[in-house]
Amino acid sequence: MTEPLLVHRTDAVVTLTLNRPHAMNALDLALKEALRDTLAELETDRSCRAVVLTGAGGAFSAGQDLREHVATLDNSSAPPLDTVRAHYNPIAARLANLPKPVVAAVRGMAAGAGASLAFLADIRVGGPGTSFLMAFAKVGLAADTGASWTLPRLVGHAKAVELLMLAEPVRAEEACRLGLITRLTDDDEQVLPAAQELATRLAAGPTVAYGAIKRQLSIADAGTLADALAAEAQAQAICGATADHRAATEAFVAKQKPVFEGR
Repeated sequence: MTEPLLVHRTDAVVTLTLNRPHAMNALDLALKEALRDTLAELETDRSCRAVVLTGAGGAFSAGQDLREHVATLDNSSAPPLDTVRAHYNPIAARLANLPKPVVAAVRGMAAGAGASLAFLADIRVGGPGTSFLMAFAKVGLAADTGASWTLPRLVGHAKAVELLMLAEPVRAEEACRLGLITRLTDDDEQVLPAAQELATRLAAGPTVAYGAIKRQLSIADAGTLADALAAEAQAQAICGATADHRAATEAFVAKQKPVFEGR
């Protein structure tokens, strides 16, 4: 049986590949459970210092597997969108709060929850064929998988309303201009290599500091200046006690290149 999620390790970089190319990597139960549980394991895996999220074949992810969803609507006594509580919310929380960098390699279409997954990454790399579609309203649904939180932060409130309500595709160049893509390659074949190169660079950096930066920005986005200052003080107390900070400071004084160990 084909694994729905491929996990590949290269040194400190873990690449997670949504592996249902015959269905444009649509998110069925097995894939959602595998992604949720693997992200939970990576939270405390100190050998992992950066994550790449990508899709097999020509698409990133078409979002929820609607064929499976229709069967659930017809045959299940559970609430119709119970998967949001059981799967999408934990996945979104773990991606957003993962204490190490996440790079999304978005080749081809990212739609619905698939687009939401990409928006939760810290950096998104796309190519000429990359496109996003907030398809929820097309099937009579509101946003999920964190899109109501990420989209306004990436594109602003008004544009988020437009993307979610009109559900029109956003092509690569426009996505890059809006901030949905962080880096745009000239060739779709270079999307994954470029993402992995970035992840390798990040994996060699100060992992604790990267995690603290993610927490700081999350707090500052929703909080007051006082909240941000408190978060900064806490973050610097944590980072200042790391071996990486001491080694990098000593390397700077000695005019040497620092070597970070992620601790």
